[in-house]
Amino acid sequence: MGKYIFKSLLQMVPVLFLISTIVFILVHVTGDPVALMLPETATEEDRATLTKALGLDKPLLVQFGLFLSNVIRGDFGTSFHYGQSALPLVLERLPASFELAVAAMVVATIMAIPLGIISAIKRNTFLDLFISGISVLGKAMPNFWTGIMLILLFSVMLGVFPVSGRGGIEHLVLPAITLGAAVTAQMTRLIRSSMLEILNQEYIRTARSKGLLEIVVICKHAFRNGLIPVVTIMSLQFTSLIGGTLITETVFSWPGLGQLLVTAVNTHDMAIVQAAVFIIAIIVIISNLLTDLIYRILDPRIKYS
Repeated sequence: MGKYIFKSLLQMVPVLFLISTIVFILVHVTGDPVALMLPETATEEDRATLTKALGLDKPLLVQFGLFLSNVIRGDFGTSFHYGQSALPLVLERLPASFELAVAAMVVATIMAIPLGIISAIKRNTFLDLFISGISVLGKAMPNFWTGIMLILLFSVMLGVFPVSGRGGIEHLVLPAITLGAAVTAQMTRLIRSSMLEILNQEYIRTARSKGLLEIVVICKHAFRNGLIPVVTIMSLQFTSLIGGTLITETVFSWPGLGQLLVTAVNTHDMAIVQAAVFIIAIIVIISNLLTDLIYRILDPRIKYS
């Protein structure tokens, strides 16, 4: 196990190098950074001064080397929109996005697990068709529409929850439901498929023939063995939630990483974009490593080499 973790951490180095290369290329193909940063009234002298300050007057390979050395030190440049170093700004917004993503995953897990199990147990019944229909509908509804509808119903009409902002638990409910709706739909369908496959296994029939309670057969024997694909999708969904909360955060004015990225893209603030992409990549890599370790806990037969 220790060798596997060490080997996985070493594999992060080439992955992060590749991501850094892609980010560097994207910065240079999106347009002239000097033209994006300076106003239209800037003089040629101003352009030359900023070009030299950013190191853009040097050959491309030299610029790439300087970029990599800065990345190793955690220096992604200064945000010209905020006038601050980019990385601290991203790290400052990250907890809010984590809070929203975790809340969305909690909502999705609480709803998807019982719905998926019930749908599998009641296969081809009206209840199964109803749950499957709701899952398809939840997956089809875009986040911004779901968020707006929830705001109109629970904030404007009923006045139960606040419209926007980050504060107490009441501020978190609507954004978490909005973000977790699509995840719930996907997890429900996956749990149903996984449970249907396992319920037909020989050891499930053996457990039932021993006279075990149905709830024990379902929860202890069937569901635990069907958790591996569920853990996989939860890992993938959680990392996508961290990087993909921008629509929900914009709708609810949630001060997270997604809203920061939207502002950075609109203002062509590439320092923020670089730092955010790099941090999200690290989160994805670490999440995948943790998922592999959870596999071993769920199924000791899995070996790492």
